Amino acid sequence: MKKGRLPRLLSYYKPYMGLFYADMFFALLAAAITLVYPMIVRYITNNVLVNYSISDAVPVIIRLLLIMLALAFLEYLSIYFTAYKGHIMGAKMEYDMRNDIFEHYQKLSFSFFDNQKTGQLMSRITNDLFEVSELCHHGPEDILISLIKFIGAFLILIRINLPLTLIVFAFLPVMFFFAYRMRGRMNRAFSKNREKIADINARIEDNLSGIRVVKSFANEDVEMGKFMDSNSRFVDSKRESYWNMAAFHSGLSLFTSLISIAVIAAGSLFITREFIGLGDLLTFLLYINNLVDPVKKLISFTEQFQNGMTGFNRFCEIIELSPDIEDGKDAIQLDNVRGDIEFMNVSFRYNDTATEVFRNINLLVSAGEYVALVGSSGVGKTTMCSLIPRFYEVTEGCITMDGINIKDIKLKSLRSNIGVVQQDVYLFAGTVMDNISYGKPDASVEEIIEAAKNANAHDFIMELPEGYNTYIGQRGVKLSGGQKQRLSIARVFLKNPPVLIFDEATSSLDNESEKVVQDSLERLAKNRTTFVIAHRLSTIKNAKRILVLTEEGITEAGTHEELLKKNGIYASLYKMTYERNE
Repeated sequence: MKKGRLPRLLSYYKPYMGLFYADMFFALLAAAITLVYPMIVRYITNNVLVNYSISDAVPVIIRLLLIMLALAFLEYLSIYFTAYKGHIMGAKMEYDMRNDIFEHYQKLSFSFFDNQKTGQLMSRITNDLFEVSELCHHGPEDILISLIKFIGAFLILIRINLPLTLIVFAFLPVMFFFAYRMRGRMNRAFSKNREKIADINARIEDNLSGIRVVKSFANEDVEMGKFMDSNSRFVDSKRESYWNMAAFHSGLSLFTSLISIAVIAAGSLFITREFIGLGDLLTFLLYINNLVDPVKKLISFTEQFQNGMTGFNRFCEIIELSPDIEDGKDAIQLDNVRGDIEFMNVSFRYNDTATEVFRNINLLVSAGEYVALVGSSGVGKTTMCSLIPRFYEVTEGCITMDGINIKDIKLKSLRSNIGVVQQDVYLFAGTVMDNISYGKPDASVEEIIEAAKNANAHDFIMELPEGYNTYIGQRGVKLSGGQKQRLSIARVFLKNPPVLIFDEATSSLDNESEKVVQDSLERLAKNRTTFVIAHRLSTIKNAKRILVLTEEGITEAGTHEELLKKNGIYASLYKMTYERNE
């Protein structure tokens, strides 16, 4: 475990120390009770049955049996408490860890998620944390129970018969050596298991997210082949871990049997020599499980420890990642935003590449101005606009909003003043109202309906089975592309930001839907600073300024008519795309 991670793990116990101490108390009580039973049996066999007449022995035995019943009930309560409340404690710690990692996911930038598989991230927040929870609950409990039972049984066995106890203990170093050899193998096997199940989660998530593409290409067999390949690798890793697990547990069972055989053989010999009585030998055999079970549990604990710590290390790998985009020390809240945006000598490249997407971009967009970006794919139109809300960080230069460097503005304040409408609309599983109100969670019903009307969405919403309360499915699968786009515009209307970014918002729509959505976008853009990334050049004819972005940067700028007169890149793009259709 890396330095600092153990204190982090222990910190999750802090809110539940009362429950932890209670769990340890009842675990200790249950362990102590198991040590008492054989002593009662020994007392009956060595004293009551030997020194009492039958008539005198019966009441004593009955009293002892009643004591054993009372102890059994107390043991039941103790085990019930540790099994129930102990697991609740573990679940609460898991809850806290899951909140922490989910909150940290929200802080990480786009560049982090660009390089991650969703299934892998989900595995860290589900499977891994369950293993950590099991370790947090069972670990201290198992260690305490094992130590109490082992030490208690050892002390009692020494008092019964020292030579026989030494015979038993002669096997223990071999058991521990065997367990030590298996520990490394099991650690590697379980780490591999965790990686493979995360791969399977990623494969499932990828398939289910793209199920419509799969079916449209009739590629179910291809996907099944990919899944079976991942699944078979998981089975292979499981086969290795199960082989080690089987060798581990069967080896411990063999040691237990060998110890019992050795005790019976030596004890029988000792009885013939009168070194031990029959009652003591019987008690000794009863205590063997109390002695060996803790050893088995402590050794088995290594498996649980490896699983739990592997999960916790994966948890820490995320938690310890510092967000590469976060608020500066003296970041300010932005109020009364006008919407002046300026790029000053801005250059950008992604962290994992040496090639710059663009270099030395200089651009001033005044408040309320409608600016369009055009250019071939890959020149950085979307990336350039993504720098404004700091989805990515500029490599060089700076961007200002109302004359303030955006790095000096609190992220929440910056992004709350920017609305983004994308080509690939993401709607959450829920109702129409849930998705529109995402733009302003505390909005009234009247505000939501007004936003929908402004986005030309109210009429089609009212035709849905339950109107605004209609469930639209995962990613809005029950709606058309144009309907989904209008809902995304409605929630930006509700957000009411002074700065807008339209990222090819109509490029995937049919002509009829495009006209309706374009009307909604123009209404939304009125009196707001607007950046439009255009695929269909016909949608930006009325832009106040059109910027042509190439690998050299902004190479042309002007109105639609001005750029056509220049007969440059924009004119070429326009003629190539539209003259054939006019």
